[in-house]
Amino acid sequence: MKKLVRDEKGAALILALILLLIGGLISAALLGHMGSGILAGEVYEKRTAELYAADAGVEDAVWKIQHQVDEVKALTQCYQDWTYNMIDAEGGVAEVNDKRVEVTITLLTVEDDLPCDYRIVSTASGDGSGTRIEAYIAGTITYCSMLDHLITIQENLDEHEVELLEKDLEKLNITCPTGCTECAVCGKAYDYNSDAYASIPQECKGCIAVYNLPAAGWPTVSDLSARYWQDVESATHYYEDTEIDLEGNNVELEPLYVDGELVIKNSNSNNATLILTGTLYITSNTTICYGTSQNREMTLDLNGQTIFVASESTGDGKEALKIGDKCTIMGPGCIIAVGDIYFKPNAAAGANVEPAFVLSVMGTTRVQPNIDFLGAIAGKVDVDVQSGKPIVNYPAGGFGPVNFPSLFEANRSYGIYSWEVSQL
Repeated sequence: MKKLVRDEKGAALILALILLLIGGLISAALLGHMGSGILAGEVYEKRTAELYAADAGVEDAVWKIQHQVDEVKALTQCYQDWTYNMIDAEGGVAEVNDKRVEVTITLLTVEDDLPCDYRIVSTASGDGSGTRIEAYIAGTITYCSMLDHLITIQENLDEHEVELLEKDLEKLNITCPTGCTECAVCGKAYDYNSDAYASIPQECKGCIAVYNLPAAGWPTVSDLSARYWQDVESATHYYEDTEIDLEGNNVELEPLYVDGELVIKNSNSNNATLILTGTLYITSNTTICYGTSQNREMTLDLNGQTIFVASESTGDGKEALKIGDKCTIMGPGCIIAVGDIYFKPNAAAGANVEPAFVLSVMGTTRVQPNIDFLGAIAGKVDVDVQSGKPIVNYPAGGFGPVNFPSLFEANRSYGIYSWEVSQL
């Protein structure tokens, strides 16, 4: 016996038999589990493909709602639903992940008592199964106006014009209203309809130029004429060229209508202030402290009021409105001309830390050097730098009440309020 144990003959056979026995016992179960895993993997893969396809339907519906396609615009309380299949580039029914996707957009009404605007049901189906996503879409409204940006231009500029605009921006000393010192947004021009503009936070828009502003946000000459005529209809009317000389005295000027040219000046060496207490409506070219050796220092206190010059005159030396370099402007208020504006106030515009809004409806505002302007400019802009950099800053708190039409464009953006998946 001692010899047999010492040789250990047959020990490997016993281990092999034990392993074969264990393998035989578990192989059947293991193979069965692997088979189930393969089948389950196929099911998961199919369900995942359905989920992604159904989600693509939701995203497509959100895009259609955001862009208010004709079918979405047509939804009413009587016809609340629109059902469609996703289509391919040729207009045929498209399959997403080899699944057919049907989408229903429902306009929610007040009776639904939900904080949402639309319900989307997207169903992806194929091979006897399906996945359904029910999403609720809520809209938020933001308002964009001409007073939101440092410079606002209505025209859709081409690449060369944008390049020239940005070169003019480089001539300005711009301070970001939010106080940041290294902002990649500041001092650039953006297409109002671009994704780049849409991604800019509202509080950062005061240090940019915007072009291609929609016509709905831009006042027409008739809009402005009607608005400001109401202010002066019962005011003093002059039907000839008129001159107002402060002669060194502070003057409060009531609403005034001038059917002709208007000259405002101060011929006395004493610095005098003209305080507006109402709208000035002038039909022809207007000059303020400009172009004569008799002009002395003066301050124009807009006092929340508006100067509206209906003249369409344009061209160098023929501007509809000229503001000379001995005039200091105090805001808040609006300076509006239909034609060109020559803008060279003395030292500061918005000198009392109240902003001024300058609008050339159909022309160009020529910004001259060595000014410190707090406010915003609308219309084409030409920056003439001879020495120094004009300082043009947007008010950190935005514009307060000014006598300007409330021409705001409502931008409604939509997002998913809730999202629920179910298997069919």
